[in-house]
Amino acid sequence: MRLYVEPMDSVVVEVSPDGRLRYEGQSELSEPTLQERRAVIYAARNEIAELTELVEALDASGQISRSSARNPA
Repeated sequence: MRLYVEPMDSVVVEVSPDGRLRYEGQSELSEPTLQERRAVIYAARNEIAELTELVEALDASGQISRSSARNPA
């Protein structure tokens, strides 16, 4: 995993099941502060939204290509 967290100017590279994080350049997992946790959640939600848009756009363009290939004008 690699998640850039802009407010912290950090990259999360690992998350444990109990919520501890490892940032790029760190060797150990650590418990995030409340502010860090909020920043990571915000960044993750934004990334999910952007990836969802990407998947929908690619999926839609694939459907257009498939349907136009079956019914050429």
